[in-house]
Amino acid sequence: MGGESTPTMASEVKLVKKVKRLLRKAGLPRWLHHFGPKKFEFWQHERVLLVRQECKQGYRRACNLLACLGQVVPSYSVVAKMACRLPASLWQRLLVATIGKPAVAIAAIDSTTFARSNPSHHYLRRTYREGPVKLSVLVDTRRKKFLAARLRALPAHDVRDVKTLLAQCPVLPLKIVGDSAYDDEHNVFEPCHDRGIIAVVKPYKTRKKGFYRRKMRQHYNLKTYHRRPIVEGMFSTTKQNYGSIVRCHTARTQRAEVFCRLILHNISLLSTFSTRLTHQQKVYNDSKI
Repeated sequence: MGGESTPTMASEVKLVKKVKRLLRKAGLPRWLHHFGPKKFEFWQHERVLLVRQECKQGYRRACNLLACLGQVVPSYSVVAKMACRLPASLWQRLLVATIGKPAVAIAAIDSTTFARSNPSHHYLRRTYREGPVKLSVLVDTRRKKFLAARLRALPAHDVRDVKTLLAQCPVLPLKIVGDSAYDDEHNVFEPCHDRGIIAVVKPYKTRKKGFYRRKMRQHYNLKTYHRRPIVEGMFSTTKQNYGSIVRCHTARTQRAEVFCRLILHNISLLSTFSTRLTHQQKVYNDSKI
């Protein structure tokens, strides 16, 4: 009676192990700074942020949920301040930790938007922010994982994030597919050519000049280009599972919110893949018997 553990306790221990394993793969320390007394480690803050996005709750409710399950969690205000201080490079390292480093044959690039939760016109005028936040991603079309991401609070053209996504991607793909919005000489075709990547981009009707554009047009294949809608399905899946709006107001907290959703998406694929392998192994063993 004293040594037995309930299924809830076992699932909570499994959650803690997953978060610690994620931070260990990303190469992050126990604490992100060396100032002042430290009561909680970084994995305890990150656990609250991931649970908050998984349950679609606020900081206060996520902390109360974990506290009711017997977990030691910091105050909701401490977690909110931590999310505001985390830089973009740290979130990219956490995203890379959920990918692994296998070869990527075809990657798709695209962008989407996340609506703000009913912002007032006075707030938009005061903060000089109009409309939703924009997310540009680079995904693996075979494993359906997010490889790199860039979030913008202000509107910008899609091609402005291509160089950043290629620099952040841990494994460069052999080919990149994109729609006609990425038919750009200096921002898409030239950096792809310098890295040895073939850009399969749908031709824009009025754009025909350019040395790198002509070289890439020779490799345009309609069958390869039809891999591009996979990224649209990934956007739809992420928004259905974790929501299509952002609750936070500042750019840093919005970035933390969106990156947590991308990390949870990659982690869910890891668990699904391992479950599929276990089922296949069980069927194979039964067939041998």
